[in-house]
Amino acid sequence: MERVISATEARIRLGEWMRRAAEQGDVIIVARSGQPYVVMLSYEAYRRLQGGEARPAWEETLERILALRAQIRKELGDRRLPPPEEVIRQMREERDAQLMEALGFDRLP
Repeated sequence: MERVISATEARIRLGEWMRRAAEQGDVIIVARSGQPYVVMLSYEAYRRLQGGEARPAWEETLERILALRAQIRKELGDRRLPPPEEVIRQMREERDAQLMEALGFDRLP
């Protein structure tokens, strides 16, 4: 994600912006007097630029998707996700119940 921040904000929250650049791959553009001045990015991204190793956007997207997949699997442990149809059915039931309550009905007329 690309983000533009002021030089003052960069100075105050430098550690946070460094972490976002390094861990999340964010590109931070620091503006001075409203104009882009410098860019903060991860060391890996810098090395790719230096070496001319421009990776296609799809490779970076795939890498992020696989990292998210691993994180979800880690959080789920041995539990399995319910089928999508079941999730949609439950969401519809909850929505209908909230609607009925908001309209003051105990059940469908």
